[in-house]
Amino acid sequence: MAKCDEGYLCCVCGEDVANITVSDLYLRYVTGMISPEVLHTTPERHLTCNPILAQFIVHEDFPRVIVEGEFAKHLLDANFRHQREQLVTRGWVRLQELRTLLKSTEMPITDYPLIEFSQASLDGKIHL
Repeated sequence: MAKCDEGYLCCVCGEDVANITVSDLYLRYVTGMISPEVLHTTPERHLTCNPILAQFIVHEDFPRVIVEGEFAKHLLDANFRHQREQLVTRGWVRLQELRTLLKSTEMPITDYPLIEFSQASLDGKIHL
C-alpha cells in the first residue's frame, strides 16, 4: 500500500487509522461523497468513529453498527435506506479490494472509486 494511504490520525479518537480498510475518509471517497481534491484537507476517522455512516455497511465481515436516535437508519425511508446500504457496503468491499491491490501494484488515486464515481472524479462532478 502506498505510504500516503497510511498513518493518519482519527479526528474523533486520536488513534492511528492503520489502513484504508478502516478509513471513513476513503470510504466516502470511493463512494463519491467527497472529491479527490479535498482528500488532503478532509479530517480522517475510523469507520467505527463515524457510526452514522458505518451503520449502512451490511456485510458478514463487518460488525453490525446500530445507531439510536434521530440518525438511526431504521427511521429513514426504506428505499433510501436500501440504496444507501448497497452503496456504502459496495464501497467497503472496494476498500478491502484496494488494500490487496495496493500491496502488489501502484495505482493512481483516481482509480480507487467505484466505477460509477471514477468518471465523476475525472470530469469534476460527483453524482450521488
